[in-house]
Parts: sequence; C-alpha cells; structure tokens
Amino acid sequence: MKSISIRIDDELLDKLHVIADYEGRSANGQIVVLIRRCVDAFEKNHGEIGKKER
Repeated sequence: MKSISIRIDDELLDKLHVIADYEGRSANGQIVVLIRRCVDAFEKNHGEIGKKER
C-alpha cells in the first residue's frame, strides 16, 4: 500500500471529519471511499482502466 499527502484547507478538512465520523470511518477511510466512487464512475463511463493506462 502506498501513501500520498494532500493539501486541504481547515474548513474542508473539518467537514470531512464530520462526514467520516457520521459514516463510522476515519478521514483516511472516507477519502479512500470517495476515490473508489470516483474510479468506479470513471470506469462506468469510459471502460475499465487497465494496466496499460496505469
């Protein structure tokens, strides 16, 4: 597993924590869920992302 760092303003981070807490996740877990949803939506519209594209 790899890690990345992001810059996020305080207000948006606070809101992310509220949503993550509500969903029973950590902020990191919530971000992973959101990324997965984004990838799923992309692949639904454009086809599966294969090794060649990665």
